[in-house]
Amino acid sequence: MKVLPATEEHIKIATALVRTGGIVVYPTETVYGLGCAPQINDAARRICEIKGRGKKPLPLACSSVTVARKVVKFNPIAERLAERFWPGPLMLVLPAVIEYGMYVTHGAKTLGVRVPDHEVSRSLARQSGGVIVSTSANKTGMAPPTTVEGAIQQIGEEVDLVLDAGPTPGAIPSTVLNLSGEQIWVIRRGPITQSQINKALDA
Repeated sequence: MKVLPATEEHIKIATALVRTGGIVVYPTETVYGLGCAPQINDAARRICEIKGRGKKPLPLACSSVTVARKVVKFNPIAERLAERFWPGPLMLVLPAVIEYGMYVTHGAKTLGVRVPDHEVSRSLARQSGGVIVSTSANKTGMAPPTTVEGAIQQIGEEVDLVLDAGPTPGAIPSTVLNLSGEQIWVIRRGPITQSQINKALDA
């Protein structure tokens, strides 16, 4: 396991690892993320094992809204929220368009996607084909890390590379909304509040 400053040169090294099945820890605007190429099943399996995640689907980070539309099927509410809050700490669960392997979906017909408001994570996603797994870099049940030290303490020896950009700007994971049905379900409360969501939809 290597720890490298999150420079453009080192993001390219991380990208090469991701494209060949490697596991990378990288910064987002909320907490440090644990990523791989979602289309490489063995890499997704490793992430599930590292986290002790069980059978929960793996969330994804996209480099842009355009890419996200190719991964999941947007509806009018998703379009409005993406326009208002992306890039940013809001994950939307929507019907899957791309069929990823079992260790990403665990049988679900939906995928959680977001466009992070952090240049390192967006650049890593963009150079890795537009999409990377973006689950928090912690063991399940433990606090998501906001520093490289926190990530290394929990899972560092089990990954291939850590990109260090210092403490993350935020401290809590993204808000998660399930928009795959007729109603909006709040799966996880986070930096974007219910009142902010209501205001965006009422505008």
